[in-house]
Amino acid sequence: MHELLIAAALLLVAEGIWPFLSPASFRRALIAVARESDGKLHLTGLVSMLAGVGLLYLVN
Repeated sequence: MHELLIAAALLLVAEGIWPFLSPASFRRALIAVARESDGKLHLTGLVSMLAGVGLLYLVN
């Protein structure tokens, strides 16, 4: 459980870097993502999950 909390904390830190350093470009990116189709967002989510599973496999 301790490692899971560490991972969640690091994820929050990593996700906060971009909006902290460049809020305007972050806002533009969010608007662009909101305009994408559901199918493209599903595919992006799938690729992201598979990349995460692959990285976990390589690390372990």
